[in-house]
Amino acid sequence: MDHKEAEETLGGSLPEHIAVIMDGNGRWARSRGLPRTLGHRAGIKAVRQIVRECARRRIRRLTLYAFSAENWKRPRLEVEYLMRLLRRFLIQERSELMENGIRLTALGRTADLPEPVVRELEVTADLTRNNPGLHLSLALNYGGRSEIVDAVREIAQQVRAGRLDPSEIDETLFRSYLYDPGAPDPDLLIRTGGEMRISNFLLWQLSYAEIVVLPVHWPDFRAQHLDEALRAYACRERRFGGLIGERRG
Repeated sequence: MDHKEAEETLGGSLPEHIAVIMDGNGRWARSRGLPRTLGHRAGIKAVRQIVRECARRRIRRLTLYAFSAENWKRPRLEVEYLMRLLRRFLIQERSELMENGIRLTALGRTADLPEPVVRELEVTADLTRNNPGLHLSLALNYGGRSEIVDAVREIAQQVRAGRLDPSEIDETLFRSYLYDPGAPDPDLLIRTGGEMRISNFLLWQLSYAEIVVLPVHWPDFRAQHLDEALRAYACRERRFGGLIGERRG
């Protein structure tokens, strides 16, 4: 199914960029009497599902909130398990990424991740760099406030060094200092698990995103849930602060 066929099937326009808060792994495991780590492992299957489905529908970009800056506060053994799971994912998914023409990148303070994870992330990113299909971006050691603070710090250093006049600072310049300045803003934010918050995710970029919250826990996320979110998106009238019928300026 190409992008046009998917639009016709779902009855409206498809988003170019989807962002996802993958919530509910722990609750999924707890409801089954399982340790939280098994919830995270089960969540990997849902990651494969949404990546395959977005690639099949010719979605241009998918950003997954994989590990937040706040997640370091979790129990040490859980964090270590998550890092091992991430490293294994980066290695095991390379063949499928290449077969489907998917490019993988990351955003966040990735240099602070464990060295084995950073190494495999760099290998996978370099291997898939020229792939022409879906651009899969993993938010790792990411926080929306941290991103804004890091951008402000860099801008302040440029001003102090005399390389930037404060009068030149506007939204366009500020965006150029974000972790991934070339990324288009998400059109659609999907959150699983039923919680009604954005949890410090892409605070600058989500200003005009349509938000769809689903009650399903992340490990149970399947193609039909993606279609549900896409149908909801297709029914929205995106005005970007203007009136119905006006184009985004």
